[in-house]
Amino acid sequence: MTDAYADIRPYNDDEVTAVVDGLLHNHELLDAITRYKFPTLHRLFGFALRPLVRIAITRELRNVKDISSWQLVVAKYMQRMINTSIDHLTYSGIEHLESDNAYLFISNHRDIAMDPALVNWGLYTHNLETVRIALGDNLLKKTYVSDIMRLNKSFVVKRSATGVREKMKAYMDLSSYIDESVHTGHNIWIAQREGRAKDGIDASDPAVMKMLYMCKKKSGQSYAEYVDSLHIVPVSISYQYDPCDKAKARELAAVAEGGNYTKGEFEDISSIVKGIIGHKGNVHVAFGEPLRGGVATPEELVTWLDASIANNYQVHDTNVAAMAMQQGEHHAAANKLEARMAELDQAQRKQFLAMYANPLLNQQKFKEED
Repeated sequence: MTDAYADIRPYNDDEVTAVVDGLLHNHELLDAITRYKFPTLHRLFGFALRPLVRIAITRELRNVKDISSWQLVVAKYMQRMINTSIDHLTYSGIEHLESDNAYLFISNHRDIAMDPALVNWGLYTHNLETVRIALGDNLLKKTYVSDIMRLNKSFVVKRSATGVREKMKAYMDLSSYIDESVHTGHNIWIAQREGRAKDGIDASDPAVMKMLYMCKKKSGQSYAEYVDSLHIVPVSISYQYDPCDKAKARELAAVAEGGNYTKGEFEDISSIVKGIIGHKGNVHVAFGEPLRGGVATPEELVTWLDASIANNYQVHDTNVAAMAMQQGEHHAAANKLEARMAELDQAQRKQFLAMYANPLLNQQKFKEED
């Protein structure tokens, strides 16, 4: 049988051993680890340190034989990251999830790696199946990054597709893969729109909601029936502090002033690292109630998702302080934000405060509409 999703799906259990062996002999990965762990020594003895790093990683991964054992290794590092970069991590709404159901989690998107990782941690610690993670191919330019992500149940979203025919095939493959995954018992995580909401405005993209139905357009099944069968769960992730806030503010200000912003070659990788190791303060992940009918069009799904994500968002003191500062008022947490903005100019400060204030403003808007 042909493997219809071979170029986008996560690795299977029987592929793990070969992929891990490839990682252990990937000089670029070994050098990257050496540079991160031993920056000074790497400049002097980088090549000589590579075998030592390989020995250490081999020992770390000696029991990895399948995806489950790989994720046990990831869980150990996840726990360490939580202990060192998060003050308090809380969850709500997991009680709505059933272990014998597969779900499509549609989440707001603040951090490239941490958003799906925190959703996964909540599921893992509550004895529920971890998710298959949608990941743009713009983040997978290096083979070892792609291998690591696909070992961790990531599947590839071909954002780099060009031309109408190529894009349509990419969307159809994505739609079909999500459909097959959920209906064969596998949880899926996708963001509500392409890319992070750097401005703090969580707005679902109708194109994403249309993509979900593409594989069923000719089936005779209605949009309402189909999206209901996906067991869609909205997820609201809120960080007291965004480790990438200053970088986002600079980018947003550049776009506002000049109309465009050109990313550095490894800027996304830098954002991933900063998001993982940077201090996040208090973090809350809210699982909304699963969709149970009442949505007949992609636009209605957008409205339902946006309202749920906004209403379930846990507001932090930094959100309240930012909105107060925008209005010229003082708040107890203002000093913390001022310290984080110390390096920013006025245009960047404006974007920085909006980034933190917008989730609260958005929530207030939906509550007024209700």
